[in-house]
Amino acid sequence: MVFLSFVYRFLTNFAFMALVYFSLNFMEKYPNRAILAILVLVYSGMRAASTLRAFYFFQKIEKLEAETRRLQAPINDGSGGTSARKQIVMDVARLRRDGELKSYMDLFFLALIVLLCVAAIMRQ
Repeated sequence: MVFLSFVYRFLTNFAFMALVYFSLNFMEKYPNRAILAILVLVYSGMRAASTLRAFYFFQKIEKLEAETRRLQAPINDGSGGTSARKQIVMDVARLRRDGELKSYMDLFFLALIVLLCVAAIMRQ
């Protein structure tokens, strides 16, 4: 299931990039192409800001994971039933890592889209 989420994220980003590429290439008039490129740049900038904000969120989750592990260590020594708590912490760590990888993938495609838009604005 995790692999499918990565494939889905890749395909949606690739489809968006292909849509931008073909839209910019089929525009005949320069002003229309420039306006479309600027609008896509604005949208990409908003998505990049949201993705960078998610990295801040992931850093906070990582700090909480470390604190939970630190507090859980003395509990693990004396009592049973902590395997469920350990599993929860491991699941959160996996979800955070997967989220970070997806965010890197988003940023990569957004950078490619920005390059496409800048190239479309520069050429006449």
